[in-house]
Amino acid sequence: MNSHLAVAREAHMRLLVEQLAQLEQRLRAGGGEARVDKQHRAGKLTARERIAGLLDPGARFLEIGLLIAYDQYDGQAPAAGVVTGIGKIEGRPAVIVANDATVKAGSWWPETITKILRAQEIAMRNRTPIVYLVDSAGVNLPYQDGIFPGQYGAGRIFFYNSLMRRKLRVPQFAAVMGPCIAGGAYLPALSDILIMVEKTSFMGLGGPNLVKGATGQVIDAESLGGAHLHTAVSGVAHYMAKDDAACLAMLREHFRQLPEPLKAQDGIAPTRPAEEIYGVLPQDHRQPYDIEEIIHRIFDGDDYSEFQPEHAPEMLCASARLAGRPVALIANRRGFLKAQGQPRIGGIVYTESARKVAYFVETAERLGLPIIYLQDVSGFMVGSEVESEGIIRAGAEMVETMATTSVPKIVLTLNHASGAGYYAMAGQGFDPNFTFSWPTARIGVMEGDSAVQALFSVDLEKLKVSGQPMPDDLAESVQKTRADYERWLDARFAAARGHVDAIIDPKESREVLALALEVAMQRPRAVPLALEVL
Repeated sequence: MNSHLAVAREAHMRLLVEQLAQLEQRLRAGGGEARVDKQHRAGKLTARERIAGLLDPGARFLEIGLLIAYDQYDGQAPAAGVVTGIGKIEGRPAVIVANDATVKAGSWWPETITKILRAQEIAMRNRTPIVYLVDSAGVNLPYQDGIFPGQYGAGRIFFYNSLMRRKLRVPQFAAVMGPCIAGGAYLPALSDILIMVEKTSFMGLGGPNLVKGATGQVIDAESLGGAHLHTAVSGVAHYMAKDDAACLAMLREHFRQLPEPLKAQDGIAPTRPAEEIYGVLPQDHRQPYDIEEIIHRIFDGDDYSEFQPEHAPEMLCASARLAGRPVALIANRRGFLKAQGQPRIGGIVYTESARKVAYFVETAERLGLPIIYLQDVSGFMVGSEVESEGIIRAGAEMVETMATTSVPKIVLTLNHASGAGYYAMAGQGFDPNFTFSWPTARIGVMEGDSAVQALFSVDLEKLKVSGQPMPDDLAESVQKTRADYERWLDARFAAARGHVDAIIDPKESREVLALALEVAMQRPRAVPLALEVL
């Protein structure tokens, strides 16, 4: 690779990563220093401090949905008031959900429900234990219409609780470490183990004020729903801890009592250094690059073998290893290629490439190999020739085999994820186990220039024929369309709406994918969640 070109590319990627890091740092600050101090004065740790105390020392916490709703509510709902992610507790991968009481007392926004449900889905799909660290004032009442009703409203949380407890046998641990009010009390009550913290936790269908208004009874919070009441009298809770630290230690103790997990592996280091990965993608997302420059900086340095390398080369299929585990790899090549002397456009799915991938996925299913997708796809080829070849049928085969496979699927979007190609490359609608993206990812139906042509082609063609200048109103509409698409295609926009689990630093791709794969392999032959629970 040209050294000057690599330096320019690296500088561009580094800028994007730094911008992302600044945003993430602000969001991780939660409600701010004053509210953190208030939490500490109450004798409580913050949500992130609790997670750090629960995880194994030095273990990575892979946060899911950090950017959710960051660009809504005038910035008053960082991380939607709940921290969700995966990490290791006593050497075992686990999902963690922790209310952030520094954000509006940990109350639930509509997007809080989205995040909790996503965390539960990860636990169910991968048969991974889940821990709830509860510290919430309940529903954020001004937004109750987006929280309470609907198929995917708050009630869905308790539905998933029940499925895990009665059907899927996924261990659920709940620690009430602050308030837990109204319907939210069912979340810990539907868990296998329920711990409360002495003098700081409260659990009840109504608080003292609601009880007084409804019944006229005057009672304090401790007597109504404190830790002693629920461990000694009602029997709703199982254990009482003296403080947050003791509560976290108790949770870790219960994890030690679980059966041994599938052990992590190390594998052979990649053949090329991860430090140079910033220099691979072009600054202009439309320009080509060598996908192998990315693959050989993420995957193990041994047992790499490309499947049918000369047939439909725009679609790379390969057997590989990631952290010692065998995987099936599917990636899009970019640039101008040739197959049997015919020109091909990289990033486009052709009839042959769709059938090639469908066969490769079927083979991975038979061999029980998890599939990792590196997405940089602009869509399916169009035109009379490919329609005559039956590209619709070939694309349907590609989608069908991917959708019905029982092996884990993990997606990393590098650059484009457009049109039906996004769906065929295990788009989010097809229940992949995890979806990640780089800061360069662009997820959408089409690019802004294509949208301009689709929306204004008739007017633009008339102007071209007449030779007249573009009217101001049309120019304004064209400019607005391009600006809208740039905003919609930004990786942060997708992450804020839950279209990816997390935007990751490219240098951390190997570690993130390896952790996600370890979690997914706790249940190697999962059926699609949507098929199982219906």
